[in-house]
Amino acid sequence: MVAYNQNSRPVPVFHAFPALEEGSTLAGYAALIAGHGLLVPAPDYLCAIGTKHKRYEKGRWRIFTPRHKPNDSLHNHLTFALKHEGIDLAVLKALFVTTKPEAIIDIVRSELTGAYSRRLWFLYEWLCGNELDIEDATQGNFVAIINDTLQYPGPSHNSKRHRVRNNLPGTREFCPLIRRTEKLDRFIGMNLSQAAIDHIGKTHSDLLSRATAFLLLKDSKASYTIEGETPPHNRIERWGKIIGAPGRCKISIEELESLQHAVIVDNRFVMPGLRIEGGFVGDHDRTTGMPMPVHISARPEDLESLLSGLIETYQLLGKSDYDAVLMAALMAFGFVFIHPFEDGNGRIHRYLFHHILAEKGFVAKGLVFPVSAVILERIDDYRQTLEHYSKPRLDLIEWRPTDKNNVEVLNETKQAGFFFECVEETVNKTLPEEVSYLKTCTK
Repeated sequence: MVAYNQNSRPVPVFHAFPALEEGSTLAGYAALIAGHGLLVPAPDYLCAIGTKHKRYEKGRWRIFTPRHKPNDSLHNHLTFALKHEGIDLAVLKALFVTTKPEAIIDIVRSELTGAYSRRLWFLYEWLCGNELDIEDATQGNFVAIINDTLQYPGPSHNSKRHRVRNNLPGTREFCPLIRRTEKLDRFIGMNLSQAAIDHIGKTHSDLLSRATAFLLLKDSKASYTIEGETPPHNRIERWGKIIGAPGRCKISIEELESLQHAVIVDNRFVMPGLRIEGGFVGDHDRTTGMPMPVHISARPEDLESLLSGLIETYQLLGKSDYDAVLMAALMAFGFVFIHPFEDGNGRIHRYLFHHILAEKGFVAKGLVFPVSAVILERIDDYRQTLEHYSKPRLDLIEWRPTDKNNVEVLNETKQAGFFFECVEETVNKTLPEEVSYLKTCTK
């Protein structure tokens, strides 16, 4: 039996988290990670029980009062996590892999009608892909898996076996979760789609057409510049035409490969299609040629499953009222973290912003949304946003260099906020400035 908070040992130190005050104890996911030695990226925030009778934050710690302290057991720390922290699929999957099924069965059977035990039961079977030896639930109101005060839910459908509403915004293969924040709620409440329409509504069609052509070239060039490339003008124009017609074709593996072909004109040095070897983002040591990765891509044997999950999630959310900007962030950043191709991933990642905003009706027909141009102006923020995901995972990946100085893998909310900021700047600054400039030039 795991003892999560032993008095005989100090509270574990989590990287990038400040030391806790004396007398504090771990709770929820922090206790589970430390108690079971889970090798997972630390969540953005973790919880602890303090000695003061007030709730407060200290760095990335969320400190609860002594009256919130859960009993030191797997059942109670899981319940605390689901209630106060929401769902962390990485932590839960790692925990389920290292925990005997009987431990979860005991929790569920001890509280068959309990809302949190039924959520836990569903999540175990959904993540692990196998049923526990438990009879279908017959009592208890249907409860949502995602608490929409903590995270943004997807469309809902009932699981009668567990008597829960599955509102996870994705599939088992691909299900990024976005933590609900005041900042994101504020952006959603700004109705930036309508603001964009208002900005261009009074613009003459001829002027709008010129602005669109100018913004197309600007955004296409910016997308190459972000990658450190200066291609010939005709290639910039060709990619501009593609980002100028987003949302026309549904996203599929074949469509993504077609986009890669459009990005990479000369395939002599690049294997087209899904990678058959490892991949990384970074540099090589000047002397030895050894890889120096800042991000390690998904294993080639996992690519079809991950991309199939991404596309199923795209189809699921595309038919729902899930916020367009959140969906674009979820899909585009998810794609670039998978990094399925040898080359072209970054530009396709930014194309997906255009595609999903257009397909969800966020952008007026015929309007180019120069997101890449705004990202280029905020390139340091963009890189930090990518690193926020990659860095914590890099330390957990075992890899070795290959003969080709590539990498081979040996073991198995920030992004949404950044993209909303870029969309807001595009709507309220870039679009009006470009239209105003062209109006001045025509006088």
